[in-house]
Amino acid sequence: MLTIRQNLLETIRGGNPDRFVKQFEAHAGIPGRGPIGRTAERAIPGGPPIVDAWGVTRVWPEGFPGGMPEHQDKSKIVIQDIRHWRDYVKAPETDYPEEDWAEYAEAATKVDRNEYFCTISVAPGLFEQCHHLMSIDVALANMIEEPDHMKDLIKYLRDYELRLAENYTKYSKGDLMFHHDDWGGQNSTFFAPAMFDDFFLEPYKEIYGFYKANGVELIVHHSDSYAATLVPEMIEIGIDVFQGCLTSNNVPDLIAKYGGKISFMGDLNNGVIEVPEWTPELIRAEVERACRTNGKHFFIPCLTAGGAGSTIPGIYDLVNQEIDRMSEIMFA
Repeated sequence: MLTIRQNLLETIRGGNPDRFVKQFEAHAGIPGRGPIGRTAERAIPGGPPIVDAWGVTRVWPEGFPGGMPEHQDKSKIVIQDIRHWRDYVKAPETDYPEEDWAEYAEAATKVDRNEYFCTISVAPGLFEQCHHLMSIDVALANMIEEPDHMKDLIKYLRDYELRLAENYTKYSKGDLMFHHDDWGGQNSTFFAPAMFDDFFLEPYKEIYGFYKANGVELIVHHSDSYAATLVPEMIEIGIDVFQGCLTSNNVPDLIAKYGGKISFMGDLNNGVIEVPEWTPELIRAEVERACRTNGKHFFIPCLTAGGAGSTIPGIYDLVNQEIDRMSEIMFA
């Protein structure tokens, strides 16, 4: 029987997996984020608003899958005028002495790398950080009306991510990088490929290229959205697995077109499965559909949310049980 790590590699390389990969089972996260994590306040479910290290006010309403920036009160938006973004934005500190990374580095050494991937996680990504700083509608408008200022801001965020990457790869020797950046809604991307290319292609090639050049074997990019039209860009910037791919992407079609160049992790929409009226029968039917239509190669059945867990307790584990059932059927 293959280890969890070996089975994932066989799956995404079109080899001989002996079962389906179960969601995030191969990701062994490192507790905390070193000194950077200790200085970054995070909202908690149902808790009060907090202000993070970028100055973004965040809230996490009870029952929601994650925190979000507070933009209803316009006075709390960080960038009030993109033409003067430098007056508003200051990246968090990343320059800490080696001893401050000792606990993080020690935790990384405890990951069984025969069984799992030692996982570096970064969120939010370049586009998300842009719209967290100014709101999503304003960010998209600024890409059209003030492209030069937006590109300068994105380069600033890129440089920050490269400093993160230098620290994380140095102190964890991580071999999987899990990165969040949502690039679309349920049925469309936020921008055409040409606009993505103009603003994000080169910065992401630099970021992901740095990770690959410094020991990271796999890049897993989370975008729980429609992003089928950006898959060629994903391949170019070095993404190995598109995690969060909604059913609206037509995942079997993407596998047929791009399998071998990139793999797909998702096709189990939280918006379909994680609903108040959920039933075990619904979960069973959705997992069976996803496994049968996508097949054994270049596909990892997974809830489309960006992490191991579910807002409704127990659903993530039930999905894993149904994936096991489909492995018994399809890999017999």
